[in-house]
Amino acid sequence: MDMTMTSATATASAALSSASSSSDMDMGTGACKISMLWNWNTIDTCFIARSWHITSRGMFAGSCIGVVLLVMTLEALRRAVKEYDRYLVRTHRQMYRCAANPAYPAKADSIPGFHPSLPQQAVRALLHVFQFAVAYFVMLLAMYYNGYFIICILIGAYLGGFVFHWETMGESAPSKTSAASEATVCCG
Repeated sequence: MDMTMTSATATASAALSSASSSSDMDMGTGACKISMLWNWNTIDTCFIARSWHITSRGMFAGSCIGVVLLVMTLEALRRAVKEYDRYLVRTHRQMYRCAANPAYPAKADSIPGFHPSLPQQAVRALLHVFQFAVAYFVMLLAMYYNGYFIICILIGAYLGGFVFHWETMGESAPSKTSAASEATVCCG
């Protein structure tokens, strides 16, 4: 009876030990802390892939700077999409005005809408894919619930908005504000 009990205890202990070590990704040199709850982990954390294993404060600081720049890139892509669309509209207006059309009224508001050409739409779709991919990557980083990364995402959004959404506002502007033309500000 004692032998059976000892064997069962050892088996349960081994199973518990195995279960606890599988919750941390063992990288051989150190455990990789991954938490899906709010945390402030720095050293020995992993993000997205095993190769993004933070092993020093400098590496974590570099990752934080990278997250800020990544979110700023997202804001730059959002601006690029709007600027490319504005460019297409300006080009269409110029072509329409230059066309020998005596019935064309002088007002810019009466220029009919248009569909972009196939290459123009391909560029628009490519910009959308880049924007979508970066936004998705930022969302994946946010889902690690690391307080430092969340703060970096917010700093990147602030700096990106400050730099890339500083545009003309008012009635004569192409769009009254950045937020007016976007259904949602989140996630591209």
